[in-house]
Amino acid sequence: MTPHIRAKENEFAKTVLMPGDPLRAKYIAENFLDNVVLVNDVRNMLGYTGEYKGKKISVMGSGMGMPSIGIYSYELIKFYGVKNIVRVGSCGAINEDLDLYDIILANGASTNSNFQSTYKLNGIHSATASFELLLSAYKSCEKLGVKPHVGNVLSSDIFYHDDPNDWKNWQKMGVLAIEMEAHALYLNCNRLGANGLTILTVSDSLVTGEETTATERERSFNQMIEVALNMDEAY
Repeated sequence: MTPHIRAKENEFAKTVLMPGDPLRAKYIAENFLDNVVLVNDVRNMLGYTGEYKGKKISVMGSGMGMPSIGIYSYELIKFYGVKNIVRVGSCGAINEDLDLYDIILANGASTNSNFQSTYKLNGIHSATASFELLLSAYKSCEKLGVKPHVGNVLSSDIFYHDDPNDWKNWQKMGVLAIEMEAHALYLNCNRLGANGLTILTVSDSLVTGEETTATERERSFNQMIEVALNMDEAY
């Protein structure tokens, strides 16, 4: 047990899906997995282990922001032996070619955060996804008939930015979308020798001003979840 997770040894599968919202973790467990067991409820950060097509898999919320996913991903890898963490979340598109509900596979995560300073590097480390998981997710998309966008995202510490046009500077650099967790997840995985990947669904667009409702987001997330669950090489 850790200060934030009450699960016992071996109660987590080697692969964990991590939505930001713990209720989304509950939704995935109840609607996609068989033989589900609740393995964590500390601080209501719900975590479950079950089976998908006979494969053992876990799902657990990460909370919002890099400090939160930084804690949970570290503890899962360091103390529970988790090998693969796949973030499944939402994002705001800043690329003109992205539509609502599109799927993004984040091969890298830029940031405006100071999270990386803890490693005391004499430079800037590129926070990147596991190629193994990225390839597996791409193959899963092909199998399911999904056309993903693959590229860089921005993991931001700021949701309500004082400069409402700050995103345009990142757009110039080819960044696809903004979210809040991938950078910290990738750094933890890079440092601890695990595999990390972020799969995102576009829930709103800063370019067009379009946005989805809560109900629409719930339905549109299913395709992303199916992509993550059908990454055969991850299980």
